[in-house]
Formats: sequence, structure tokens, C-alpha cells
Amino acid sequence: MTAAPEGPLVIGVDSSTQSTKVLVVDSATGTVVARGQAPHAVTAEGDSDPEQWWDALCRAVAQCGPAAQQAAAVSVAGQQHGLVALDAGGRPVRNALLWNDTRSAPQRDRLLESLGGPAAWAERTGSVPAASFTVTKWAWLRENEPERAAAVRAVRLPHDYLTGRLAGHGIGEGTTDRGDASGTGWWSSATESYDQEILELAGLDAELLPRVVAGGEQAGTVRAGGPLPEGIAVAAGTGDNMAGALGLGLTAGQPAMSLGTSGTVYAVSGRRPADPSGIVAGFADARHGWLPLACTLNCTQAVDRIAALLGREREQVEPGGSAVVLPFLDGERTPDLPWATGLVHGLRAETTGGQVLQAAYDGAVFALLQALDLVLGEDAGGEEPILLIGGGARGTAWRETVRRLSGRAVRIPAAQELVALGAAAQAAGLLLGQDPAEVARGWNTTEGPSYEPVERDRAALERLAATLDRATPLLRG
Repeated sequence: MTAAPEGPLVIGVDSSTQSTKVLVVDSATGTVVARGQAPHAVTAEGDSDPEQWWDALCRAVAQCGPAAQQAAAVSVAGQQHGLVALDAGGRPVRNALLWNDTRSAPQRDRLLESLGGPAAWAERTGSVPAASFTVTKWAWLRENEPERAAAVRAVRLPHDYLTGRLAGHGIGEGTTDRGDASGTGWWSSATESYDQEILELAGLDAELLPRVVAGGEQAGTVRAGGPLPEGIAVAAGTGDNMAGALGLGLTAGQPAMSLGTSGTVYAVSGRRPADPSGIVAGFADARHGWLPLACTLNCTQAVDRIAALLGREREQVEPGGSAVVLPFLDGERTPDLPWATGLVHGLRAETTGGQVLQAAYDGAVFALLQALDLVLGEDAGGEEPILLIGGGARGTAWRETVRRLSGRAVRIPAAQELVALGAAAQAAGLLLGQDPAEVARGWNTTEGPSYEPVERDRAALERLAATLDRATPLLRG
């Protein structure tokens, strides 16, 4: 028999690239009392129908059974940067352009130049927009599909769209949060408001955008006829990376590295970041602080693809050799090479398949570690272990590669599905009137096995840096 919950039940939703996960959580202890998951498809063009996300959310809630109907609050975390363009009836005018879609690189270049270059963008928005940012996608839509752009009456991010569906928001009633808004490119971290000049450059009317809900503010209540009980509180929601930080209850100086389809490294900070190099995105967090973050587009999926090409299982790596692999299979964001393809260098007659596979791991982790000191800023000298999360964190080859190339201790939090847990912590914070990060710390989400630091493999790092430097003109396409 399942023990009775100690506190009110809350629901955390993680709507990611390929599936939607739902957790029903005891707000007092963080215990997951029910869970559900349903997939959604990405087309060959790399976009996705938002209606699928809603259907997946409803199916995942149904899998949670009676527990979901006892919840008192819900929060949605969603994949960042996606462009959801809705018509007057609230229907998508086209499939959503997702975070890892780099087709808007030409529009990004023109927007960068129009505002005065990378430094100007970083100072105003906290970030130098990559081709993944929403503002570049909107510019692409206006240029390439003008009839569809003309039909748009609301522009939303993925989490905004699902939050609105849950709360029954009309076209003029949408909400977002400062964390996810900070990844659009049209929200200014300097003023914490939409930037009118950038909107004019992109040709976007501010009336199409949702209201930015403050940290701890409610976005609405669940409408009748949806998958959850009518009238329960709907929290602001946030982007998936912001929710991951909440789920870990991060404090300043604690680096987190997420190894999933994309790779990210981030930390919370009290200082507003503004990196003119573009390596670090100066995001806001879901509370009142900041979340400097670096993201790569090619992480576990790219390494798995190389393993498949080699006819090897993902753990069949071998040490040694001189091979260098830059696994930028479908364009890359860190480093900023949207037209890049994968590169293999340094093969010799004695090179083994296992060494090439290990080199692919090295290339993926190297791109993240390059940004780690910039992400941490003045906290870079700390001895905090890297919190390794995401699907890759369970893999021995990923863990050992991070240890060997970083020279830092690594901890693997035992808590699963941290994005959904972070959303649940946000819902619990709203319900209980508490800081959601403090809620998560009370749930002990970072507990897990720790691994001591090993000597840093500087020879591998030097090979990777030299190869990237020489190959950059080729990879720019």
C-alpha cells in the first residue's frame, strides 16, 4: 500500500523535443507518487506540431491515474526557443520551429548587424542570439512564409502554449515567464521587458506576445474540460533549463552539466551576464536571479550516431590514439557554427574504432567545458563538483570523459526527471508561498554517487583546441 502524502500533491510537466513527461509529486517530501510519459514526433524537416504536445500531455496525465486528479497545482516546463505561431482561433499556422533548428542563420546574421553587432545584443538582451533563438525564427517566417506570418495573432514559446491550453487563455491572455522569455532575443535582461527596437527590427508586434509573469506569480487556473481538475492553480511555468536549475535547487557556484539530445552547462548567479563572445547565453532564471548557460546542439544523439556508424555499442570506447572528432553533425551553437558538419581528424593505421568513439565523446564534452569558466564567472575557482544530469549522466563513458577532461569531481544526482521535478517545485512554491529552489533543496534532489577528480587530460584538450582552430574556416561552410 502506498503511504499517504505528507503535503498537497502538485504536478510538474516536462515537454521536451520528443516526449512529454508528467510527475505527480508530494510537495512536502518530493516523493513522486505517479508518473506518465507520451511521445510526440519531429518531422524530417525538424519541426513539430504543437497539437501533438497537448495530446501527449493529456495522455501522460491519464497514465498518472487518480493521483493527478488530486493535485492542487501544476506547472509546465518546455523546450526553449521554439516558435509557436497561432492564428485568431488559437491554432498553429504551421509546425513549430524548434530550438535545434538552424535554418534561420541568415536572418540571425542580419539582425546582429542591424542592432550594432554582438556586443550591443549582449548588453541589451544578455545574449548574442544564435540561430536557435526565437527572434531569428520569426524573422525567417516573415521572409520565407509571409502569408503564414500575416495570419499570426499570437506568438508563444512551447511552455506558454501548453500553459495557455491548461488555463484556457484566449489569444490576448497568454503568459510566459522571465526565464523562458530571456531566450527569445526580444526580451531585454537590462530592463526586464520586451525590447521595442528589436521587435521593430524583427517585424514583430508586441501585441502578439504574452504577458511576462513574475517569479512566484500565478498564470491562471485550470479550465473546465481539460485533463486536470478545474480550478487548480497554474504556475508561471518556465524553460526546461530553468526548471532543471530549480529541480536541483542550485546555489551560486554549483555547475550543472546536462547531457541529453543537446548538452548544456549552467549555474545560477546574482550577476546579470552579458558575454559579447556569444559563448554564454545570459538567461534569467525562473526566480529573481540569472542563469548563465552554454548549450551545444550535438551531444548524446550525435555520439550515438557515430557509435552506430562504427558498429559499436555506446560504451565500447578505447583509450589512447591521436584521433580527434568534432561531432557537429547538424550545425552547432557552441561554438557558433550553424552550417558545420562532423569532422574526423588524426586517423592513423593503428587507430581503432573504440578510440574514434572515445574521441567523439571527447569532442562533445570539450565544447561544453570550453564554456564552463565563462558560465561560472567569478565563481570559477570553486571546488564544487559538476552535477551531471540528463540521459548521458547514467553512462560510464560520459561520466569518465567529463572527469578526465574537466579535472573536477562529479556527482550524479539520484533524482530522475529533474526538469519535471523543477516544474513541480515551482508549482509547490506557488501553492505553499515558498521559494521553489528552497523547496527542491528540501527534497534533497542532488543526493547521489560522487566521483573524485582525476588528472586532467591536457594533451587531449590541446589536440581538440588546435583542430577546432584550424578547421573553423572549413566548418563555417
